[in-house]
Amino acid sequence: MSPELTPELSASGALLGLVAGLGAWLMVSRVPWRRVPTLDQRLAPYLRGIRPGARPTVPGTAHHTPLDVVERVLGPFMVDAVRWVERISGGSGSVRRRLDQLGGRRTLDQFRAEQVICGVLGAATGAAIGGLTVIGRGFSVVPVVGLVVVGTLLGVLGRDQVLSIQVRRREHRILAEFPAVAELLALAVGAGEGPVGALERVARTCRGELSVELRRTVADARTGMPLIDALTALANRTTLPSLARFVDGVAVAVDRGTPLADVLRAQAQDVRELTRRRLMEAGGRREIGMMIPVVFLVLPVTVLFAIYPGLAVLDLNL
Repeated sequence: MSPELTPELSASGALLGLVAGLGAWLMVSRVPWRRVPTLDQRLAPYLRGIRPGARPTVPGTAHHTPLDVVERVLGPFMVDAVRWVERISGGSGSVRRRLDQLGGRRTLDQFRAEQVICGVLGAATGAAIGGLTVIGRGFSVVPVVGLVVVGTLLGVLGRDQVLSIQVRRREHRILAEFPAVAELLALAVGAGEGPVGALERVARTCRGELSVELRRTVADARTGMPLIDALTALANRTTLPSLARFVDGVAVAVDRGTPLADVLRAQAQDVRELTRRRLMEAGGRREIGMMIPVVFLVLPVTVLFAIYPGLAVLDLNL
């Protein structure tokens, strides 16, 4: 008769089988005849000497640092991880748009690499939590694997959510800066500056997120793009209706020859009114939130202090 397997031996056997299967899958997926080279990989040997910033090397004199070796080893796995992240996060169109709204501070490849790193950290955290939960109760593969998967998804999707939060905060700062910038533009236009010159002057003297966008707009206009198209690109890089109305007002003023300074002052006043309305709405929501501790904490304690002496007297009389 064969001896009975204990739960610990069964779990260990299942884990060893999982590791062996994963290793076999990696070996099979990396064999040369299953790896189809991409267009960049096929053209790389012919463009190695003419890439921007590339330096020609003499055969036998190239020196590889440990970081280069690590990059060569982990490069294929990073590419596969980036593709998997793009698959579960719904494509790259939304990410590109939000990165553009953030000011173009990161490229798509950098953001995907950050997502992969966050996913790895989430998986490590899930594995650590799973290891702590099974201490003293016997090893079990299912909860550990589940926590690793959940940690990976939370790391990847959490980084995407952080990007959305950063975009919203930046747009709030742009909206707060817009009235002052519009007033400065009105002063510059009233002093005799042209639209492009006024934008350049304000972008050079101001500091903030809106001035960064104005510098991009001035750069587009200086390269030959019409001013209206450059301002339209500025409005498309954000989701603020105020900037869209600003672009429409400037376009109408430039086309019809109406006073641009008056249009800019009116735009600034509209944004101030919008900010005032939002503050009033936020104050109303905060007021409702302040009622929660009053109703559920302060009021019951007050009623208890008022009723307790009478209850104590009744207990003494009884």
